[in-house]
Amino acid sequence: MKIGILREEKIPEDKRVPLIPSQCKELLKLYPSIELYVQSSRVRCFTDNEYASIGIRIIDDISNCDILIGIKEVLISSLIPHKTYLFFSHTIKKQVYNRHLLQEMIRNKIRMVDYEVIKRINGKRLVGFGRYAGIIGAYNGLLVYGKKTEKFILKPAHLCEDRLEMEKELEKLILFDEKIILTGNGRVGRGALELLEKANIRQVTKEEFVNIKFNEPVFVQLNTEDIYLKSDGTVFNKKEFYNNPSLYICSFMNYAKYADIFIAGHYFKQGSPSFFTKDDMRSSYFKIKTVADISCDIDGPIPCTIRSSKISDPIYGYNPITDKEDNFIKDNVIAVMAIDNLPSELPRDASEDFGDNLISNIFPLLLSKEINEIIDNATICEDGILKPNFEYLDEYLYGF
Repeated sequence: MKIGILREEKIPEDKRVPLIPSQCKELLKLYPSIELYVQSSRVRCFTDNEYASIGIRIIDDISNCDILIGIKEVLISSLIPHKTYLFFSHTIKKQVYNRHLLQEMIRNKIRMVDYEVIKRINGKRLVGFGRYAGIIGAYNGLLVYGKKTEKFILKPAHLCEDRLEMEKELEKLILFDEKIILTGNGRVGRGALELLEKANIRQVTKEEFVNIKFNEPVFVQLNTEDIYLKSDGTVFNKKEFYNNPSLYICSFMNYAKYADIFIAGHYFKQGSPSFFTKDDMRSSYFKIKTVADISCDIDGPIPCTIRSSKISDPIYGYNPITDKEDNFIKDNVIAVMAIDNLPSELPRDASEDFGDNLISNIFPLLLSKEINEIIDNATICEDGILKPNFEYLDEYLYGF
């Protein structure tokens, strides 16, 4: 079995890798029968020399490999027929911009295994960058608040050497009695929680958050059952909520009226009620000055997230009165951070975390001699056809 690590070719450039050099060495030790190759790259956060220095072979032509692993979508012009690919294809939600990519993978009889749908039977994802999206997203929320209020300035995460340097920046925080809302308890939410705890910001209960005035910064973590209430007053049922969210109403404003910063790390189910409305943002009881929308759902539950932002230009202002972008420094304007590729700000750390998950959770399944149900369920197409779990993409692909 020959495995190749792809160079990332999509623009804008992504410096992340599926396996860092030391993990390549670990993989070869665990599976001595495989051969591992790294496609030469000028943009990767780990240089060719860092791989070569520990004996990993660097090549340009990877057509000899059986399995090809990357991060972002592979360029159509770079696809190699009849290979097994692992990357984030961004096709399972019928993304128009990748329709042709999936068509070409089917035409070239490629086996496409998408990281996003590699899940346990209980639905839990086995690999992803959510943790680092949460860590960096929460950091950016504090950074944006500092700029908005002009109380302090933090160095942007992408200008830090690594997570350690970024966390050192937290010593510059100047916070007094601010209240922060964090939503979500998945990978993203737990990552954001790590950062807030590293910043020595105290977590409080829902009741304390709304009823007590503190002399220190605090945060509350709200999960789905904390935010959504059954409209008929009966008990929250998570399965019912995800199957029929229209039966629920959102109580987020009960907390938002006390908050200065909102860090959004939740999963948004299409059709769920919005967290707040445009009218809510115009009201005198809406106090949130900064929104760090890690989930970055455009036209989703957070109406001030009107577009994504970029690592190089992470903040824009939303004016609730005009319903347009405005200078985020202004008093009545909400500062929004909605970067949709947050883990790319700390590519070396995020890549190491991702590679650990690959080695512990994915390679034992992928390299098994038996057909594995988890990998099979995450395979979008193979041998020129869509797999059963993804036949719903027929209309997206072919218009019928």
